[in-house]
Amino acid sequence: MSATIQITFDAHDPRTLSLFWKEVLGYVHPGPPGVELEPGDDPLAAWDEFLAASGVPEERRNSASALVDPDGEGPRLFFQQVPEDKVAKNRLHLDVRTASELRDEERMAALEERSAQLVALGARQLERHEPEAPTSIGFLVMADPEGNEFCLD
Repeated sequence: MSATIQITFDAHDPRTLSLFWKEVLGYVHPGPPGVELEPGDDPLAAWDEFLAASGVPEERRNSASALVDPDGEGPRLFFQQVPEDKVAKNRLHLDVRTASELRDEERMAALEERSAQLVALGARQLERHEPEAPTSIGFLVMADPEGNEFCLD
């Protein structure tokens, strides 16, 4: 029997971090349970209303956030609020595959262009790894706004 996975991020600000990853991956925020969203409805506004109506105190309303693949193929992402800071390199990271079909300078230029877009959203570029045949076609190491490493591949 197979299982599905959810990727969980520890975060100081789950909503803001989910907004960053929404832009990176093209994912969407799901609506609250039992709430049918119309096209164009803001799912985060629906969550605010849902949590207020459920009696969740305002200071707890940013304790979690989630994203889903609109095509239903990728894993669900969950962002949970934690008090501690990130203190070491991730032992697991995401590879965001944005230029898989490209090679050499064309590939690296496409990765740098995407990196610049993500830096504008709050990411940092940490390292550039040049192509080294036959084992690597080149990639960029990035960090999201809360310091979680990921690669542009």
